[in-house]
Amino acid sequence: MKAKLLCAALAAFALATGASAKSSLPKEKDMAGYVMVYHKDADHGLHMAYSYDGYTWTALNGDKPVMAGDTIAEQKGIRDPYIFRAPDGAFCVAMTDLHVFGKRDGIRDTEWERDGRKYGWGNNRGLVLARSTDMIHWTRTNLDFTKLSCPMPVADRDGNKPSWQEVGCVWAPEMTATEDGRIMMHFTTRTGSGYNYIAYVMMSPDFSRMETEPKLLVDGSQNDEGKRMDIIDSDITKVGDTFHLFCVEAGHPRHATAPALEGPYTFVPFDDGVPESHEAPMLWKLIGQKKWILMTDRYSMNPHNFYFVETTDLNTFKPLGYFDGKDCPLKRTNFSEQKHGAVVQVTKKELQKLIKHWEGK
Repeated sequence: MKAKLLCAALAAFALATGASAKSSLPKEKDMAGYVMVYHKDADHGLHMAYSYDGYTWTALNGDKPVMAGDTIAEQKGIRDPYIFRAPDGAFCVAMTDLHVFGKRDGIRDTEWERDGRKYGWGNNRGLVLARSTDMIHWTRTNLDFTKLSCPMPVADRDGNKPSWQEVGCVWAPEMTATEDGRIMMHFTTRTGSGYNYIAYVMMSPDFSRMETEPKLLVDGSQNDEGKRMDIIDSDITKVGDTFHLFCVEAGHPRHATAPALEGPYTFVPFDDGVPESHEAPMLWKLIGQKKWILMTDRYSMNPHNFYFVETTDLNTFKPLGYFDGKDCPLKRTNFSEQKHGAVVQVTKKELQKLIKHWEGK
């Protein structure tokens, strides 16, 4: 199975732009701040912001992209970035290779890369991956899932598993470390214009290729008509002996738990305090505290903004509000209309080097 996957030439190309030497994995006591990644509809590039306390955030590079989507993505745009510290201490960023305004911006002649009637809204074929030891110099890989020779993980009505040539989307990649120190990458996918579900693969240590076939992680619930509901945007955090998965089903955040990373996951009651649709839930821990913040993207409001809740036990969640809200402790100093964010803890040395680099620009 593994040999079959490897011979499928999983990466379209890889461009080295910096060193990829291993570094030791720092502990939480070594952390002194946070880095957030996000994208913006205005430019479809990768943006970064930083915070020392987890509450007040400042965009790097004057809120201009730190990676331009038209230079790193097959569709000339990226979305849904996620940042993760790998077991070897390096930083990994994964992004959806997709430009949703390609026709408007003159990048292509059609609304979508492929036939929207067959492959659905926002159809794409792959992901953009990047790895770095300093968040400045990156090694990049572009993955095209239509090159996979294995079948997709979910069977059709006739019980047959379709070819990855029929993939309708590969969205919102996120990473989690396994118990034995590997990188598990999970993402949203679907066949054609069908319903969305969450799949996962194990990645190589250098984050450049898939080492296993994609498998099903979480499927949507069945509605009253017996049809599967769309489930997207998974995020997984281990707290104690329990794995907590946050995702979005039919437009609303859901919470599921499991005793093992690969599941099976069981949905538990969850209410974030707002009835409106939002997506991209991401849970991150405050340094030195038994406290986590769950961040979601309220795509249904104008202008776009992030919504936050806080928890100390992963059972009850206290609403904090939106960035810059009257009673919300989370503030932005120089950016707005950010989308689909993710946060990683960083050391003082890492953060100061990153700030110095972009201040010099």
